Parts: sequence; structure tokens; C-alpha cells
Amino acid sequence: MCSGINPQDNVAAMQSAIADASKSGAICYFAPEMSGLLDRDRLRAKILITPENESRIIAAISDAARASAIWVHLGSIAVQSDREPGKFANRSLIIDPSGQVRARYDKMHLFDVDLQSGETWRESSAYIAGQEAVLVDMPLGQMGLSICYDLRFPELYSRLARAGADIFAVPAAFTRPTGQAHWHTLLRARAIENAAFIVAAAQSGQHEDGRETYGHSLVIDPWGEILLDMGEAVGIGYAEIDRSRIDTVRAQIPVHLNRCDISGKVNRC
Repeated sequence: MCSGINPQDNVAAMQSAIADASKSGAICYFAPEMSGLLDRDRLRAKILITPENESRIIAAISDAARASAIWVHLGSIAVQSDREPGKFANRSLIIDPSGQVRARYDKMHLFDVDLQSGETWRESSAYIAGQEAVLVDMPLGQMGLSICYDLRFPELYSRLARAGADIFAVPAAFTRPTGQAHWHTLLRARAIENAAFIVAAAQSGQHEDGRETYGHSLVIDPWGEILLDMGEAVGIGYAEIDRSRIDTVRAQIPVHLNRCDISGKVNRC
């Protein structure tokens, strides 16, 4: 997607994509991070951000999922925090074919960086970090939830893998410089080290708020092979998840059986 500052336009794009995905036989539709509203002007965006139970975005996408009888991973949207007044949560939602929210995950690692390109981001100034890792039972398998900057913290994925994850969702809005440098490498690493599938729907292009995102929505198999790379295109891409591939890869390199506990103290010499 190339989401903008008008939620109605973003929702309309997703409604159309969900219907098309269902007609094409897809089991699940994946959207990117901040799919419902992408606006770095926080004063302007604040007016449109509501609690989850009042969100017109969630209501509309839930209706679309039910109408098309398809699972929807609503990459993430901003909602008012239910833990800290005045703050937001960057929240992923899994919606089933009946339109019910089956799981939710709040982004745990917030994007506070100063890039050499001159870009400065302080997600923590407006958002509160999530506190719990989330695993959800999907037709595709046990799916671990994450969002964008979480990708740089492999311990989250390791924890989810130990809990049974065999697929990870990584919706994102990677900046162009960080995407060019790290996007493919980090996603392939998370797939390989956990012998799991990755589905990473991404924002792409020049957005109304002035930012530019890298794109390249990816699907990666447990061996690290890229099954789908959408480049900078906006639209729908399709990939098939062959669950037997998980068993094949894990039989060759049984990382889950070989993993040791390194949670103890570090010896300083």
C-alpha cells in the first residue's frame, strides 16, 4: 500500500483488495503497518485516532472480512492507548472470516532513531510500547505477530518460535534508506534462524505526509528463499504457504531442538 492521511481512502483500497484476494482464492489478506492512516503530523492525525472499540477502520475491515469470508491481518493501525491516557498504541489485529477480532498485538519496540539521511523519528513521544508477545492459531499455522522495528530484535522471534510459531507476520513502513540497507537481510535472517515462514506486507512510495517508504513486500520460506518480492508496486501479491516445507527444513537443521538456554549471566574476563 501507499497509505495516506485520509482513512476513508485507505479503507476503500483495503476493501477492494480484500474482495479481490478472496475471489482469487486467498486464505488470508495481509496489510502493512499503519494501513488505515499514515501521517507524521501528529496533531492532524490525533483527531482521527480513536479507541479500538470506536474505530471506523476496524469496523469497516471487519465487515469486509465477513462479506468476503476471508482472514484479514490488519497490519497495524493507531488506536488510543487503554493503558496511558494521551498516548497511542501501534496495534495489529487478526480478523477471522466471521468479522471477529481473534487476536491483537501492540508493537513492543518503538522506532526512536537518528539516521544519517537527516531523518529523525521518535515513535515513543506519541506511542506506548506493547508488553506481550502474541501467537495466534491461523489456517496457515501458528503465527507470531510483530510490527516493523520489532524485526531488529531477534529475541522476540526466538521466543515466539519456542512457543510454537511456524510463520511470522511483519507488517512494516520501512524508510527508504533503512529498507535499502537492511530489509531483505533481516527478514531472511528471521526466517532462517527460526526455520519459519515470513509474510511482510510493506508500505511503498511517496506518501501524502512527505515520507517515503521502501516497499518490497516479501514472503520468505523457512530456508530463506524469497517466494514473493513485490518491488515498489502498489497492489496485491500472492504466495502459497507449503507447510511441508517447515518439516523438511527443520529435519535438516533442527534449530529448535539444538537451541540452548543462554539466559544466564555473562562472565566478564
